[in-house]
Amino acid sequence: MAFFFSAAPAMPAILTLFATLLSLLVSFAAAPALAQTPRWETLPLPAPLPALAREGRVERGGASIWFGEIGKGKPIILLHGGRASSLGWGNQVDPLVKAGRRVILVDSRGHGRSTLGPQALSYELMADDVLAVMDSLKLRQADVAGWSDGANIGLIIAMRHPRRVGKVFALGPNMNARFITPPVASPILPLVGPRLASDYASIAPDPSRFEALSAAVRAMQSGEPDYTDAQLAAIRGGHVAIVAPDHDEFISRAHSAYLAATIPGAQLVVLQDVSHFAPWQDPAGVNAALFDFLRR
Repeated sequence: MAFFFSAAPAMPAILTLFATLLSLLVSFAAAPALAQTPRWETLPLPAPLPALAREGRVERGGASIWFGEIGKGKPIILLHGGRASSLGWGNQVDPLVKAGRRVILVDSRGHGRSTLGPQALSYELMADDVLAVMDSLKLRQADVAGWSDGANIGLIIAMRHPRRVGKVFALGPNMNARFITPPVASPILPLVGPRLASDYASIAPDPSRFEALSAAVRAMQSGEPDYTDAQLAAIRGGHVAIVAPDHDEFISRAHSAYLAATIPGAQLVVLQDVSHFAPWQDPAGVNAALFDFLRR
């Protein structure tokens, strides 16, 4: 920090040196405080997506669903969160490709490069869109990594179409309102909306539609998802990881533990020192947890 003094007489050299040293000491003392911002209260930018090998669209129910793919090997589908897009997976795509995976990105209906269509937005509708993309790619089965709403979608596919998914890495899902509490205050939450709006404007077919998307997501989330214990118990839990950031602003640890206990055989994976935005805050930690799960 610089200090400015007005109309002061010139100081002797020794006092000038003392003032300079004092200023440096104050700066060094302040530096650790700045460096100690908890990781879960940061919002780093993700890496840019690499150039994709292929992009395409599936026309379904009046909506145009975008997908992209890169890499060769066993397929894994990455599903993003509400109001976000595949741009958010920039820290995960390249490591997955280098690990020998065929990575398929899908922008959910109304999100990113996909259009909304005339139907009311729902999680099951978006899950069926993912299946339509799989059909267009002639994929009988794929692993799924989902984040937030994308985690919900992955679990819904596993519930309703168990033969179409292998493993599901579900980061920050909520499948009903059990143990869901009001969001925890965080200095990064006011930054999230503008980032998502900026990302949307950079890739959407009609950048002016972000508010329409936001309204559609709010309407959907006012009553969804709302699955019963019996429906959750129908998921093949041995192939599911419920991934809980330890400082999640939206999903309580109790809800994550409930999901892991209700889905038979599901694993509860707790990520340390991160929030709902863990893939941006700790890419190495998230990727390590994902790869460890996929190898099992």
